[in-house]
Amino acid sequence: MKKAFTMIEIVFVIVVLGILAAVAIPKFAATRVDAQIAKGRAEVASIRSGIVSERQSRLIKGCTGYIPNGTGTYVCNGQTYPQMNNGGLFGGILMYPLPNIANEDGKWSSANTGIGTYVFRAGGANNTFDYNSTSGRFTCTAGTYCDKLVN
Repeated sequence: MKKAFTMIEIVFVIVVLGILAAVAIPKFAATRVDAQIAKGRAEVASIRSGIVSERQSRLIKGCTGYIPNGTGTYVCNGQTYPQMNNGGLFGGILMYPLPNIANEDGKWSSANTGIGTYVFRAGGANNTFDYNSTSGRFTCTAGTYCDKLVN
């Protein structure tokens, strides 16, 4: 007698593997979006913390107000300070600026870095954030995942 698998056993294994793949692939896609949202949440928290930290540092030196929008520098009380996007996105408040990459999931972009509007893309959806240099607020104003990115 020869030992081998029958055709029915092989077909059964293929069917079981197909069912497992049909269940697992959507779960992996959802996990990818969840990872992008988690990354975005961490970066939003870092940006907000950087805004507050930079303001505290400037208050000690007698310069009131929040960091202004823009890509260059500005002078306050005789000292030169970087603006929000000096050296890259959020370069004025983060140790390492974020790259400005549009239409790529998990990345930040800004069409005009001088006006304070930014986009974080997750799961193929754009989520728009606005920075108000008067109040220091960095808020999500539109997007599919706004509630998940800021709460």
